[in-house]
Amino acid sequence: MFIRIVAVGRLKASAEKIILDDYIQRFNRLGRKVGFSPIDHKELDNRGKGGKLREADLILRATQNNKIIITLDERGQQLSSLDFATMLALYRDNGDKTLAFVIGGADGLDKSVTNSCSRSLSLGKMVWPHIMVRIMLTEQLFRAVSILTGTPYHRA
Repeated sequence: MFIRIVAVGRLKASAEKIILDDYIQRFNRLGRKVGFSPIDHKELDNRGKGGKLREADLILRATQNNKIIITLDERGQQLSSLDFATMLALYRDNGDKTLAFVIGGADGLDKSVTNSCSRSLSLGKMVWPHIMVRIMLTEQLFRAVSILTGTPYHRA
């Protein structure tokens, strides 16, 4: 299964980018063992006029070939790490080929994006900076494949 992370904004070289890249690399190594292709991390340039509508257009174009689109939003469903791993495995086992996680810009997601998504997940009731959401998502993706492969990373 092919996983894409679509995020509004570009990361500069930073400690956060090092952490993000590390979790993506960990996922890519372990995910292959359980049927996941390397993560495609697509950053969308939001330096322009148009706000949420422009971002929505960029997001919808970047996810047009993805059957399953999951947005990250504080109003979304909260899952445990085990439930998240189970969700990924179910999508994979159902024969779904692509899955896109969408992280919007500072002003959130336009309705056109939320209306086109398959589901919405929350990393908690608090609002997080977008770079932290990327890191937390990639850590949970790595944790999920760790659970699916039975490695000791996740301690329940």
